Amino acid sequence: MAFVEDDAFKEVTRGTVTVDTLEELQKKWASSQSKSKPLRVKLGVDPTNPQLHIGHAVPLRKLRQFQDAGHLAVLIIGDYTACVGDPSGRDKTRPTLTHDQVRENAESYLEQAWKILDQEKTELRWNGDWFREMSFLDVIALCGRTTVARQLERDDFQKRFSGGLPINLHEFIYPLMQAWDSVQVQADVELGGTDQTFNLLLGRDLMRQEGLDAQVCMTLPLLVGTDGSRKMSKTYGNSIGISDSPEDIFGKTMSIPDEAMRDYFTLGTDLSLSEIEDRLASSPRECKGFLAKTMVRLYHGETAAEAAEQNFVNIFAKGGLPDDIEEFSVGGDLIEDGKVWIVKLVVEAGMAPSNNEARRNVQAGGVRIDDVKVPDADDKIEIKDGMILRVGKRKFRKIRLG
Repeated sequence: MAFVEDDAFKEVTRGTVTVDTLEELQKKWASSQSKSKPLRVKLGVDPTNPQLHIGHAVPLRKLRQFQDAGHLAVLIIGDYTACVGDPSGRDKTRPTLTHDQVRENAESYLEQAWKILDQEKTELRWNGDWFREMSFLDVIALCGRTTVARQLERDDFQKRFSGGLPINLHEFIYPLMQAWDSVQVQADVELGGTDQTFNLLLGRDLMRQEGLDAQVCMTLPLLVGTDGSRKMSKTYGNSIGISDSPEDIFGKTMSIPDEAMRDYFTLGTDLSLSEIEDRLASSPRECKGFLAKTMVRLYHGETAAEAAEQNFVNIFAKGGLPDDIEEFSVGGDLIEDGKVWIVKLVVEAGMAPSNNEARRNVQAGGVRIDDVKVPDADDKIEIKDGMILRVGKRKFRKIRLG
């Protein structure tokens, strides 16, 4: 059947870096339509962390676009691959996790993933279901599917090898495990970031070796963080978490560079291509405000998006305070001679995870009492009922005497 590009096909291919190959995807798409048989679109995820940010959401959103076009999402939770650790893009071996840690992370991961995917149209699989059944001889046979020379063609391994950095033997097995997942679920398409290219292509090889129709590999960009320079990561402190508060999502989105807006719209929202172009044609300030509101709506709903927008306007445009400030009661155990050490107050109020982090915030000029900057991390603050403690641009607490 001849391929005819429709709006749905444009949506699923938008924002991609590579489609290997586009011609194969077109054939699969046309065949799916003629036979009324949905494509099996695979995304494998390793729940190495319980919290997702919108960079993680990029392939999930692409998977949702396939669902909206009538295809089946096959979401594989890598409860075994996560215990090995994906070496992609790494200059050193990942720390290993226990199976119990991975399963615990997966619960939180799925809770957040269902905010994006249609759970009723998702085939959920765990790769432990087939890997735990393999004997040691089966593992040896799997390792024989590729060569060390082929593995060393990877940029990350090549750099580590030439730089004299260690590569642990189990890291070579990871790409084979991900590729074997594709064989097990008989994927028509596999999605992944550009750092997954080698693993995805190896899946094509193993499927051919098994006499299966090789999957199409679709790679997506790694979303840049709010700093506009490095990929989004909690490690770099430049991420926007799916489970962040509406106010934080809105405020963090407003802080991204103007030149990053197109990628955030294209990769991180559910807007159509025409809607995106219309928004990008408006002023940067108006465009970014709409982007921030859209981000909040995706994960918290329209009402929360409206409230987050108003909160931002109150704080930044009007120089005011949020309408609803969380209260913190200061107990007598914190007060000495009517005063509290500012670092301890910030930590106990839940506005910094540690004394060191709170101290850095004070030293950077980011801690204020009733809009007066606290100059020294060693200062002790006289506690008054109703005073406003502020850390950074978006964290507020109303202090109450306990």
